This record gives sequence, C-alpha cells and structure tokens, in this order.
Amino acid sequence: MSSEALAPWAVSPSTSRGRLHPEPGGDARSPYQRDRDRIIHAAAFRRLQYKTQVFVFHEGDYFRTRLTHSIEVAQIARSIARRLRLDEDLAEALALAHDLGHPPFGHAGEEALDAQMRPYGGFDHNAQSLKVVTQLETRYAAFDGLNLTWETLEGLAKHNGPLRRPSPYIVEYDRRHPLELTTHASAEAQVAAISDDIAYNNHDLDDGVRARLFTLEEAATLPLIGECFEEAQAHHPGMGRERLISETVRRVINRMVQDVVDEAERRIGALNPRSADDIRAASGPMVVFSARMQEANQAIRGFLFERMYRHWRVNRQIQKSKRVSQLLFQLLHGGPQMLPDEWRRRAGEPGSAECARLVCDYIAGMTDRYALEEHKRLTDPNVPG
Repeated sequence: MSSEALAPWAVSPSTSRGRLHPEPGGDARSPYQRDRDRIIHAAAFRRLQYKTQVFVFHEGDYFRTRLTHSIEVAQIARSIARRLRLDEDLAEALALAHDLGHPPFGHAGEEALDAQMRPYGGFDHNAQSLKVVTQLETRYAAFDGLNLTWETLEGLAKHNGPLRRPSPYIVEYDRRHPLELTTHASAEAQVAAISDDIAYNNHDLDDGVRARLFTLEEAATLPLIGECFEEAQAHHPGMGRERLISETVRRVINRMVQDVVDEAERRIGALNPRSADDIRAASGPMVVFSARMQEANQAIRGFLFERMYRHWRVNRQIQKSKRVSQLLFQLLHGGPQMLPDEWRRRAGEPGSAECARLVCDYIAGMTDRYALEEHKRLTDPNVPG
C-alpha cells in the first residue's frame, strides 16, 4: 500500500524515526521492507524451521514449527493491516520477527530457561527476540544485530502492550535507544500481536485433531467452532475428513479476522486519531477482539489447555524437554570451558551472572535437534564431544 493510501493513524515509512546506526537508503525499498528482508535472511529466522510449537520436530513433518507459525502470522497480519489501511510491511516484519527469541522445545524450553535464569533476571522470549535483532545476529560489519528501524524495535518490545516491568535486557537497550516503553505500540504492532493469537489457536486446533489428541467433533462442542463446523458441512456435504478439518479451521480464522477488523474500526472511530502517536497514547489497545470473540477465543484456549497442552503424550515430551534444557544450562554454566570457542571467550567465570546470560543466549539459539544432540555430546560417554 502506498504512503498516500495509508490511514492517518498508520505508521508511515516517510516519517520513520530511523535506525540506531544511520544508513544510506540505497534502493527503492521502504525502511520496513528492508527490515522484513533482513529478518528473513537472519540465521535466527532459518533456525525457526527446527524449533517446535507443541510437538518436537521429529514427531511428524505436517505439524507446525516456529517457522511455519511465523509465516501464518505474517499472512494474517498483512490481511488485517490492508483492511485497516496500515503499513503492511511493518506488520509483516513484526509478525516474522516476533518468535526469533524462542528457545528450543516451545514453552517447555522457555519455562526451563526462565527457572534457571531466575537469579539473573529470568528469561522472556519477547526480550530475547529484541536481543537477537539488536545484538546476537552478526551479519553486518558496521554493527551488531540487524539495525532495524525504531518502529520495528518498538513493536517487538511492546506489541503486547505497555511494559510496566520490562525485562533486564529491554531496560538495558532502552537506555541506549529509548523505545517509549510505557505507551502502547503502533497499530501495526497490535495487528501482529492479535494475528499471533489467531494463528496460534487455530493451527493448534488443526494439529491437535491431526495428532488424534481430540476429534473435530469434540472441538465443535465450542460455540464458534461448532458454527463453522456446521457451515462447512452444510456448504460441502459429503466432503472428505481432511477437507472438513481444513474448511472448519479456515472459517474460524476468517471469522476472527473479520471480528478484529470490525472492532478495530469501531475503537479507532471512537478515538478519532490523527497520527500513529495518537494510537500509542490511547488509554487502551485499538486492535483487539470484540468481547464476544474474546470469550470464544478463551473457550478455545481452555479446550486446548485441557485436551492438548496437558495431554499425557504432550506432558511426557514437556518433561523430557525441560530436563534437557535444565541440564544443558547447569552443565555449561558450571563448565563454560565446554562451550565452543567463540562463546567460551566471552563466558566469564563459571557460575557467574555474566556466564549465565551467555549460556542462556547459547541455548536459546538452539534448534530442538541441536539441543538434543548437544545433550548427548555432554552426557553420553559413547558420543564424541
């Protein structure tokens, strides 16, 4: 969408606050298109292919990974941003980058790292995403990180709302490059956040049915899913099972997207903002579900929690994954001499806070596969180090 077609409250590429390290423009791309392209070419983005959502990477090639999830979030975000006349490229960049800081093994890995890092400020994947794009990526000669625009960094830091108690790294970064942490993020960042919710719940429904943790009919006892299930059957009687699953999920996504667009238009109309900063200064978020859809979404989350995330098969994998992450941290924190050369040189003293932060970064960057292999190398005498 051209700058002229953007809504007054959209973030405009022409008024970007720029980058921490100034760079020449050099091509026809907008600042946010360049951000998106840098994210796609980042090593952390490629590693998302082998980072889990719910199922560990080897359990089946049709289950979602962090990479496929991020692509689905980006597709939904562009769709919503277009309909609200927002900058699609910024919304897409944020959607693609929002999970760069996720450790291996999904939320199980995050919980394990957070527990180990509690004496040192804890671990949060949103803060880690910011750290990846501002420090840990090393593709460029002139600076650490990807040197993304202020608007993209702001959106990564606070797409879920103002930060009342930001994590230590966000506080540290904010001192060098203030991101206005106590205000809301742009409407584009809010679009990326709600798109994450839409994609997450719906693809977990899809994966849960295909993994036979529950049936589509059981999920259809929930009002929204039941309505879409009945619609799909009525419009396409006798269709195959696989198509019925996909058609039902597609209809749920479409309803959620339409609800977000309608509610955002209602809230923005009431606020009557004149600029993106008016969105940031608002007393509440603009891009959210209606109360009715929020209730339906919570019902889906509750169902997934009981029937999927706490299923005995998933629980077994969660516990194994947590133990792998925990042991990796403890071994490397106490013995940083076992780290690869480029990490060991920066590790500091064994058991120190400096060492803990570096080991945390090292583990958070691992794929599921690499973490399992590293666990074997460190614990199995029969496996070469």
